[in-house]
Amino acid sequence: MIQQALLFLLGLACLTAGAEFLVRGASRLALTLGISPLVVGLTVVAFGTSAPEMAVSVDAALAGNGDLAVGNVVGSNIANVLLILGLSALIVPLAVADQLLRQEIPVMIGASVLLIVMALDGTLSVGEGLLLFALMAAYTAFLVVQSRRAGQAVRDEFAAEMPPAASRWDAHWSVQVLMVVAGLGLLVLGADWLVDAAVAMARDFGVSDLVIGLTIVAVGTSMPETATSLVAAWRGERDIAVGNVVGSNVFNILACLGAAAAVSDGGIPVSAAVRNFDLWVMLAVALGCLTIAVPGRTIQRWEGGVFIAFYAAYVAYLVLAAQRHEHLPAYSAAMLGYVLPLTVVVLVVNFVRGNGAPPR
Repeated sequence: MIQQALLFLLGLACLTAGAEFLVRGASRLALTLGISPLVVGLTVVAFGTSAPEMAVSVDAALAGNGDLAVGNVVGSNIANVLLILGLSALIVPLAVADQLLRQEIPVMIGASVLLIVMALDGTLSVGEGLLLFALMAAYTAFLVVQSRRAGQAVRDEFAAEMPPAASRWDAHWSVQVLMVVAGLGLLVLGADWLVDAAVAMARDFGVSDLVIGLTIVAVGTSMPETATSLVAAWRGERDIAVGNVVGSNVFNILACLGAAAAVSDGGIPVSAAVRNFDLWVMLAVALGCLTIAVPGRTIQRWEGGVFIAFYAAYVAYLVLAAQRHEHLPAYSAAMLGYVLPLTVVVLVVNFVRGNGAPPR
């Protein structure tokens, strides 16, 4: 137990250090290359922090475990928005860039819809996996070309918004690339240690493998995104904090599941439980981003609190359903009849009214 606790703490330390290196290196590299931090968050940072999801999904597909491959991605996407954006907004209200509203959030919603359509027949085929991965490659190329066209205007805009470097040791692009690579490595290593230690400790306390998979592993593979977005929010890199979440969700669907289905033996089966519930929760969470992404406004702290509360409610539902608990019908009725409608009304009213207040 002591050894696992030390491994858990070491994993947390690696995640924190890795996030710091990655955010600082990526933000400086953006200025050096004339690429906006938002695009860096949507590509380099998002792809790197999704490495655990990629590894888990591909390994699960090769082992013939379709539920793990799909559930890992769907669960991580839900956690990315509800948990990570919620925690980031609690640290500091997050500015929503216009590009996210116009382009990236719709892409995330479109990828979610595409996944649901592909999964309706109960299988993600090898051909569908190749199509998803090809779409990811095309989307990445489009983002880079789009950002490079902005040129000097982008460089000047973000140079004015970002704080100056405390020293010049990280001014050269080679050092910045090294920081990004080191940060990614520490994030993946820290997430691996953290999940392994958490699972071992949970089993020591008698928690079932099913509950571990629904909670610890799902959140554990999202630890790099969590650490990166929280550090980015704390450092004032709000474009990276939000772009990392949106970019990771797109990458998880198109690249992680695409690669997993492509290398599988005849495709990945998608269970009825995932098709009937979890995929729709993932889509609802993606659509929910539109209600808070009003041009010129911020994601306020109270909205972050609502996100976290909904994630806790989702995990509670999964645990109750897994145990077939006697209180599950009453819990479901309360969520569907009172909590969800009230939240929808509040968010819609807030969307209509808008909110251009500056972050506090």
